[in-house]
Amino acid sequence: MPAWSFKRLIHMKPFIFFTLILILKGMLAYFVIFDGGPSWTLLVTEIPFCWLLFCLIEWFATKRKLVYYVTVNLLVTAIFFAVIMYYKYFGIIVTYHALEQVNQVTAVKSSVFSLLDPYYLFIFLDIIVFFVLLFRRKRALDWKRMSQLPLNRAIVSAVFIVSLALCLFNILPNRASMNEIVKAEDMGILNYELYTLFSDPKQPTLPMSEITQAAIDREKGIEEPASPKYWQASKGKNLIIVQMEAFQNFLVGLTIDGQEITPNMNKLAKAHIYFSNFYQQVGQGNTSDAEFVVNTSFYTPPTGAASVVYTDRALPSLPKLLQANGYQTATFHTNFVEFWNRSELYKAIGFEKYYDQNWFGKDDTVFFGPSDEVLYQKTAEQLGEMQKSGPFYSQLITMSSHHPFTIPERKYKIKLPARYDGTFVGDYIRAQNYADYALGLFIDDLKKRGIWDNSVFVIYGDHLGLPIYSLNNDEKKLMKEIYGRDYANTDMINIPLIISAPGVTKPMELKETGGQSDIMPTVANLLGISLQDHIHFGQDLLNQSSNILPERYYLPTGSLLTDHDMFIPGTSFKDGTNHPLHGDAQAAVPTTEDQYNRALKLLQMSDSYVSQLPSVNP
Repeated sequence: MPAWSFKRLIHMKPFIFFTLILILKGMLAYFVIFDGGPSWTLLVTEIPFCWLLFCLIEWFATKRKLVYYVTVNLLVTAIFFAVIMYYKYFGIIVTYHALEQVNQVTAVKSSVFSLLDPYYLFIFLDIIVFFVLLFRRKRALDWKRMSQLPLNRAIVSAVFIVSLALCLFNILPNRASMNEIVKAEDMGILNYELYTLFSDPKQPTLPMSEITQAAIDREKGIEEPASPKYWQASKGKNLIIVQMEAFQNFLVGLTIDGQEITPNMNKLAKAHIYFSNFYQQVGQGNTSDAEFVVNTSFYTPPTGAASVVYTDRALPSLPKLLQANGYQTATFHTNFVEFWNRSELYKAIGFEKYYDQNWFGKDDTVFFGPSDEVLYQKTAEQLGEMQKSGPFYSQLITMSSHHPFTIPERKYKIKLPARYDGTFVGDYIRAQNYADYALGLFIDDLKKRGIWDNSVFVIYGDHLGLPIYSLNNDEKKLMKEIYGRDYANTDMINIPLIISAPGVTKPMELKETGGQSDIMPTVANLLGISLQDHIHFGQDLLNQSSNILPERYYLPTGSLLTDHDMFIPGTSFKDGTNHPLHGDAQAAVPTTEDQYNRALKLLQMSDSYVSQLPSVNP
């Protein structure tokens, strides 16, 4: 650093110097997260919070004042950086609740690094300069001596009072805002983080007497048919459910320069029942949340992963229902069972056995464990043994197409055009092409073993793979080329559901809106398993034509899907936005306030019901 510039630096009070530094860091965070980018409002939302801390330093720090300023700078930098990185994947503002995920970060570090744009590192530039100064002792000591000079206490007191008033003014009027991103922008990111630390987001718990299936159906606007179609059509058959990692619906039927990307999924979709208007309903737990929702037909908790929050409850579930009807139950996943607390999740939802990496071994590793080929081969062998003892329910969790989708070259099964090289979209498509290849091997194996014709086969995506907020401009152009229009939020959370029941299902594309909570009642109908006196928030997609799907986590609180529209609230319903499904603006029917309120009520009912279930550890 030139001597003249350092001289200016040491004559600049830390209060002013660090204010300027944090303004720049706040501008970077706003540029990444908020549609409008940075604006002058940052000065009255973020800086007053920092000034409160600076004033405390000026009041109480008689020694090591510069150390405290640097510490505050590091803390605020860490918050801004965490908010940026979390938004790039989830599209939401991270809060302290996500600290439950810290132990998962080391396992997905490649995913984290893949989201890192080089310019984000500018947020740490000043910290590097400070480290350089440590090796220039004389100048560092000069700055330290200058920083110890006290500011006028009357001025500090005035700044503190004004800053506190601004913080309260930013927080208090915006507490009722439904949309967390809008709330963070109106409050300021730092104020929002402080608010979430002390606020209680839980709604009042409804009494169990109010949570009946009839009440749930009324909120959903459906009636159970007296004689449902397909009832017991596959009675006594095996049930195989495959959960495809990060598999989005646009892949089905997709060709690029004449090449089919997912030929095996395409065959299934053409020959059986294909739900093209189907959506994820996961929360903070991502893949493990999809397992929870599918096996319970409950919604995810408002904060935290279901595999952490709900596993101390005696959960009614699909595995328990099927066991009561003579089924064996097992789940297969090539990662370690401790990841996302699955050992407790599987116990809570009642799987008799689980098979994880300890059983699959470490051969042919892709990302966190053995490849999909290994998963399918060894699972098929085990299913062959299980069918000797009667019907079974097995769920398989695939993993080779996990974010960031950089599968090893030995797994490449397709050559994409040059325009896809080195892109996130290209990596994603290549990984899903491999996942489809492995799926085809599994289906062939099941047929050879005589399992396929005696089974109901269900396959769906667990959650999105290509967040809009993670794509650069070139990648968005590739998605526009694929869709023929701009890639939208509705496309992002659209996943496929395909149900094959040999001898029962026929080629059929159903466009009714559905979600992961609907899988359990749909397969229960096919297998002839009664859900009477069994609370569930999904519906049988083979016998209903209308739906309301509350969404959580990847979309702001209060978001929902209806038959034609996705609604995202602003501060409330009145300033929310409607997004037509599949980009079809002409077919869109805007969400009503009644539907919005019913979706919130459904979430409250699910939260209340699960929280009041008996504890497994009384």
